[in-house]
Formats: sequence, structure tokens, C-alpha cells
Amino acid sequence: MTTTDQPVTVTICTTCRAGQITAEDAPRPGQQLFDALSGHLPDGVHLRGAECLSACSRGCSMVLSGGPSRWTYVYGDLDTDAHLSDIVNGVTAYAQTSDGVVPWRERPVVFRKQSIARIPPQEPTE
Repeated sequence: MTTTDQPVTVTICTTCRAGQITAEDAPRPGQQLFDALSGHLPDGVHLRGAECLSACSRGCSMVLSGGPSRWTYVYGDLDTDAHLSDIVNGVTAYAQTSDGVVPWRERPVVFRKQSIARIPPQEPTE
């Protein structure tokens, strides 16, 4: 459950091939990450797919956002098998904040080491 009324959204690039050469009809790593996260995120967190996040050299990639008062993060180099539980833990910690800032040492290593971008809140913080 989130601590604010601002919804948290996890967006996964479902077309990502994560640098793999795959047949056109083969399951893509991005879609596999999306499928693996389905049903595993905390209440109040929305999962959505996007056709491209333009982070192709860093795929699989995802965006973690939570309304105009929270910081937004873009993560890359995600692997479903290696990072699934860390992603769920990181999303859960993020959802429990009002500003999107989880203390550095409380973030899963994958969120500390594989951040592509940190985007400030749309609304100024005071």
C-alpha cells in the first residue's frame, strides 16, 4: 500500500530484446519481465507496458514513478531471473515514501547500481 494518494506506476519496456537476437515471434526479455512482475507488486502499484523506453543499450528497462510529488527513476540492465525479488522490494520501498526517495542503503543493489536517470518531481518540494 502506498503512503500517499499518488499512484505508483511501474512501466516496463515490453519490446526490449535486452541485446539478444531473437526470432520476431519469440518472447522478448522485456515482456518476460513484465509477465514475471504481474501479480507480484504491492497493492496500489500499477504495472503497465510500453512499446519502447528508448533505453535499448540498457535493456531490460523500467520506469518507476509516483505522481507529481515523487522523484521518478529509470533503471536498466534488468534481468528477470536475477533481479525480480529486488525489483519488487525496491518498488515496495518506493511506494512507502511520499517523495520517492528511499535512503541509499535501503535500496536494493540493482536500484543503486543500475539507475539510468533520476527525474525530479513535477511539483517543487518545500
